[in-house]
Amino acid sequence: MWFKNLYIFAFTRPFTQTEEELETALQEHVFAPCGKTELARFGWASAIGKHGNRLLHHANGCYLLSARKEEKILPASVVKEALEEKVEQLEQEHSRKATKKEKEQFKEDITFALLPRAFSRISDTQGYICPEKNIIVVNTSSRGKAEDFLALLRKCLGSLPVTSFVPDAGAETTMTSWLLEQTLPERFTIGFEGELKAMGDDGAVLRCKNQDLLSDEILAHLGEKGEKQVVKIAFDWDQTLSCVLADDLSVKRVKFHDSVYEQNEDIPNDDMMVKIDADFTLMTGEVNRFIEDMLAQFELATNSYLED
Repeated sequence: MWFKNLYIFAFTRPFTQTEEELETALQEHVFAPCGKTELARFGWASAIGKHGNRLLHHANGCYLLSARKEEKILPASVVKEALEEKVEQLEQEHSRKATKKEKEQFKEDITFALLPRAFSRISDTQGYICPEKNIIVVNTSSRGKAEDFLALLRKCLGSLPVTSFVPDAGAETTMTSWLLEQTLPERFTIGFEGELKAMGDDGAVLRCKNQDLLSDEILAHLGEKGEKQVVKIAFDWDQTLSCVLADDLSVKRVKFHDSVYEQNEDIPNDDMMVKIDADFTLMTGEVNRFIEDMLAQFELATNSYLED
């Protein structure tokens, strides 16, 4: 329920689906376990896990969704060993090299034979839609998983007009100025972790942990005399949460302060639906507030639609 990572996408057109319409659309791609010979399955699961069956949870004007993926685990070394045995057997029996097509067929047959005995790995990716703020927020540290989440939703809805937030000047330029000019507002406090990178694909990278980012030692790498720019930076926001912000505006390792959790401590744990509603309302409220404030530092807004 409490998101630990944030990939933020903006709607380019108003999101107009009602709760009932969205729930019906999600039913078209409900998660089902892999069959014996299937490598993977991907679909929508209960939005609130074991506490409910609905694919959608609605509170605070936001829709919570959960995409589930099952993947069969076939160690590459096992497949490789079996393939080498098949190829060796063919070459000994026919006194010739196996063709590329034969090797591909062997590999396909081996995979098909091993799949019923393979272990499964199941992972859930949660996200929420906030029509009022024009955003979708996906709880993952992986850009690929965020894109998979959006692709599944797009299958259900037919189209999904969303885009990433991209600052005109480049996020790394703004984040570098935060250190050089110390221009962040009072709600932001620079943390003790960051990553600096020189221009170019092969540019030098400096990763800092437990380091004062405003020290002369770090600032010497930036600005006119330095060659690097900030591509990741840790900070604390409004005595509410801490996180690490990357130059693609993804937010990693979100940790809410105890004072936030304490706001719902008086709700009995045995009244689970009330607790879930309260936590989701509190979490989305604080995350939306943070996103709006964070994007404002890049002169971006969540309350206006972007161009396609």
